[in-house]
Amino acid sequence: MKIAMHGVSKAFGTQRVLDGVTLECEFDHTLALIGPSGGGKSTLLRLLAGLDVADSGTLFVNGSELPQDEGALRRYRRRAGIVFQAYNLFPHLSALENVLLPLTRVHRLSRSAALDRASAVLRRFQLETHAHKQPALLSGGQRQRVAIARALATEPEFLLFDEPTSALDPEMTAEVLDVIAELRESGTPLILVTHEMGFARRSADLVAFVSNGGIQECAPAAEFFSAPRSEETKRFLEKILKY
Repeated sequence: MKIAMHGVSKAFGTQRVLDGVTLECEFDHTLALIGPSGGGKSTLLRLLAGLDVADSGTLFVNGSELPQDEGALRRYRRRAGIVFQAYNLFPHLSALENVLLPLTRVHRLSRSAALDRASAVLRRFQLETHAHKQPALLSGGQRQRVAIARALATEPEFLLFDEPTSALDPEMTAEVLDVIAELRESGTPLILVTHEMGFARRSADLVAFVSNGGIQECAPAAEFFSAPRSEETKRFLEKILKY
């Protein structure tokens, strides 16, 4: 997967969250975005997902510039699978209906074709016995697996994860990271915002450090963790890996 950004900026009111971000990278499996809270990671991910539009600058995904108008952005978003930290499941729908919804409403599959695909992806993640339960009856790990199943059911070109384990306890975190590691081996490229440094070290092709509205450095995972180049990255890793 190829990503290119040139002078990308984004502000919300008077707060400039991204300030002239420039990056060109290519990876086979996983790009991990790490950094301090409020540094711009999630905003950057939302721009790549087509959920927000940059105030200035250009973004390219696999050689195509991200559009600006809403109609073209809707078509672009159909190419991506997005998983949020808070699941974003509809509480009044069952797990199965949550997976079916984008297939029938956005991708316009017939009910029978959508049902076949949704059932298959729920089986893949050992959720078939929970298919008719509403989210409130599922554990946090199960809810996040349903969210991943929903994203994967659309057969996206790539997947984006925004801190998918931040609301989970350690056991459920391991459960969800196992699923993401499995996806990594399936061939679908992943872009992952995470605080799980061990997972980023083991599973990412590239790690980008996002702080103060910019990408301070981007390097292969082994190099990033063993020999960070910038002093800011070194301080961050020393602090977060201390314990």
